[in-house]
Amino acid sequence: MNELRFETLWKFPATLAIAVAGGAVFHLAGLPAAWLSGAMILVAAATLAGVPTVMPNKFRDGLFVLLGISMGAGVQPEVVERVSEWPLSMAMLLLVVVGVTIAGYCVLRYAAHWQKETAFFGAIPGTLAYVIALASERRADLPRIASTQSVRLFFLIALLPFAVVSTTDTDASVTVSRYASDLWDYAIGVPLCILGSLLAVKVRFPGGWMTGAFFTSAALNASGAIHLVLPESIVLACMVAMGAVIGCRFNEMTFREFVSVLSASVAAFAAAFSVSVAGAGFVSWMIDIPFGQALLAFAPGGLEVMTLMAFVLDLDPAFVAAHQIVRFTGMVLLLPAITLITIGRAPQSSGTAGHSSTIATSDKPMT
Repeated sequence: MNELRFETLWKFPATLAIAVAGGAVFHLAGLPAAWLSGAMILVAAATLAGVPTVMPNKFRDGLFVLLGISMGAGVQPEVVERVSEWPLSMAMLLLVVVGVTIAGYCVLRYAAHWQKETAFFGAIPGTLAYVIALASERRADLPRIASTQSVRLFFLIALLPFAVVSTTDTDASVTVSRYASDLWDYAIGVPLCILGSLLAVKVRFPGGWMTGAFFTSAALNASGAIHLVLPESIVLACMVAMGAVIGCRFNEMTFREFVSVLSASVAAFAAAFSVSVAGAGFVSWMIDIPFGQALLAFAPGGLEVMTLMAFVLDLDPAFVAAHQIVRFTGMVLLLPAITLITIGRAPQSSGTAGHSSTIATSDKPMT
C-alpha cells in the first residue's frame, strides 16, 4: 500500500505535467479546444507508449464537481427566458438527439459488434465528461468510449467551421451576457454545489459528483440571485485535468487496440453527424435561420465550444447556447432512466467497475 502511494505521488504530478504540456502546445498552435484536446491527446499518447500515468479517484471526483459548476454557469436568466421563442427547433432538437444516438449505437453495436454498454455510452452525443462519469460507474469499456467520443469531437470541430461559413445571412444581434462572481457568490454557491453532489452520490444518482453540482449551479444561475461563474483560469485548469482523466483511460489499451477502434468511431460519427445535418437543414428551412446557426445548435459538442463558434462566426450565440443547454439538461434528466431501461442497473462495484482490463474477446473489429 505504501509503495502504491509513493508511486502515485510522482505519477500524478508527472501526468498533470504531460497534460499541461499537451494543452500548451495545442494552444500555441491555435487549435480549437486546445487545453482539453491537447492534454487528452498527449496523455493518451504517453499512456499508449507505456509511460505510467495515474489520476486518483478523489481528484477526479473533485474535478467533476468543478466541471458541473462550470456547465451550470451557462444557464443564465435571459437564456432561460428565450427558450420559449424556439418551440419548433426545441422539438426538433429532441428528435435529432434521439436519432444521433440511435445512428451511432447501431453502427457501434451491429456493424462494429461492440458490447451493449460500450456501444450505448459511445453513441451518446456530446457531454463527454458526463458520459465518462456515467460509464465509470459501470463495466463499460472506457478506452473505447473515450476513443469514439474523442474521434467525434475531433471531426466535429474540424468540420463545423467549414459547414458554417458556407451559409449566409447571419445575425448576431443577440448576445449572451457574461457575469462575474464575487466572494459572496462563491461563499454561498460552491458549498451548495458540493452539497448537491454529495446528495446525488448518496442516492446513487448516475454521475452524481457532476450531476449534483450541475443542477445546483444551474438553479442558482437561472434564478439570477447568484452568479456562480468560475474564473477562466480554473476552467482552463479543469479542461487540462479532464484531458488527463480521459487520457489515463488508455492505460489498459495498447496502441494497436486503439487503432482498431478508429474505423468504427469514424463510421459512427459519420452516421450521427448526417442526422444532425438533416435536422439542422429542416429547422433552417422551417424557421428561416442560417443553416450554420442551426447546425451549431444541434451539433453534439460542448456548450462552451459551440457558443464560442457562434460568436466567432457572427451567429446568434443565445440560440446556440439555449439549445445546447436544453440538450445537455435533457440528457442529464433522461439518461439515468434510459440507461436503466437499455442496459439495466449498475452492478455493485468492488472498485473495478469502469476499468476494463482489455477489449473483450467477444467484440469483433469493424471490417
